[in-house]
Amino acid sequence: MDIAVEISHVCRTFPNGTEALKDVSFSIRKGEFAVIAGSNGSGKSVLMSLIAGLDEASSGSITLHGCTAGLVFQDADAQILGETPAEDVAFGAKNCGLRKEALATRVEASLARTGLLEKKDFPAHMMSGGEKRRLAVAGILAMERSLLIFDEPFANLDWPGVRQVCAVLKQLKEEGRTVIVLTHELEKVLGLADRFIVLDKGRIRFDGNPQDGLLQPLETWSIRNPRTSYDELGDMLWL
Repeated sequence: MDIAVEISHVCRTFPNGTEALKDVSFSIRKGEFAVIAGSNGSGKSVLMSLIAGLDEASSGSITLHGCTAGLVFQDADAQILGETPAEDVAFGAKNCGLRKEALATRVEASLARTGLLEKKDFPAHMMSGGEKRRLAVAGILAMERSLLIFDEPFANLDWPGVRQVCAVLKQLKEEGRTVIVLTHELEKVLGLADRFIVLDKGRIRFDGNPQDGLLQPLETWSIRNPRTSYDELGDMLWL
């Protein structure tokens, strides 16, 4: 399978001396669904920004092989630029050169694929958290981005919102899209993953298949193992 993203010996050091990423190397294949887990401060968001081209590495290289990246931010509201879903999706597609009939067709198709066509004229900022994240995906699809990156896609969502986002992720996987999900909430998405990477304090601690990843000392890297069972009421306390 062809490589979509190749990350080689990447380091990112900020002006204050903080080393956010330390010699990070891995590659993602086209059509692969990868989950990158890590606690707050592990370097996930920094890595995401580098892959999406929003920042530059201090050293090392990031190469996108024949693909373009689209990013779904943790703060969905920050990504909404149009008054309605139709206007919002059209904004990015229009900047990619689409006009008139082609633009209208692309917008409707993208909203339909994310289950938002019936809300195309609804006030975008009044949508639920799950709908806003689906709207972000629709915008990326309209621009025909081949790599989709999700930064903490379940943050601040209620259960219906989580299910909406999971349904979109499952659809993208079934379509053979290249997807990277950065999260610490493994129980919500690891079942979709082909690849599991753990980032801790700026370093890769594990890179392999999800089943083997669950056998790793995840708690050591400040990640709760989703295999923890809930048999009694007393189990439902994260201590």
